[in-house]
Amino acid sequence: MLTCLRYAKKRQDAEDLVQESFIAIFKSLAQYNEKKANFSTWSNRVVINVCLQHLRRKNILQDSEDIIDIGQNIPLDPIAIDQLNLKDLTKLIMNLPNGYRTVFNMYVIDGYTHKEIAEKLGVSTSTSKSQLLKARKMLRLNLKKTDYLLKGQYAYGG
Repeated sequence: MLTCLRYAKKRQDAEDLVQESFIAIFKSLAQYNEKKANFSTWSNRVVINVCLQHLRRKNILQDSEDIIDIGQNIPLDPIAIDQLNLKDLTKLIMNLPNGYRTVFNMYVIDGYTHKEIAEKLGVSTSTSKSQLLKARKMLRLNLKKTDYLLKGQYAYGG
């Protein structure tokens, strides 16, 4: 469910993806080879593939740009990052646009390469790189806002 929640914007969609994933795992169980991977690793890849199929059906990257946006040098206060909990960080990631969130999840969390992401999503590697850079930039901006809000809480005793 956690994997599906990372890829789906709505909880109901994630629940549907979990059900589709169980069906896909069951149908391809004969292909599982315990010598190649742990069951949890293999099944997680199946879940990710189901999620990606869902996103491809929705054309999540159809308006993606191939232009790489590099403006990433936004300073952050380390205290703001320390004050974030996993729930807050997850919310920041979930609020990314679909394309950014998908590439961010695949690259940063699931360990795919840009070449693998491009192949799975049917985009160019430069689009994958661009989406990741833009996701990171947006997360930094949102972290900067969080830093500002946290400083405001400290200043007003909140």
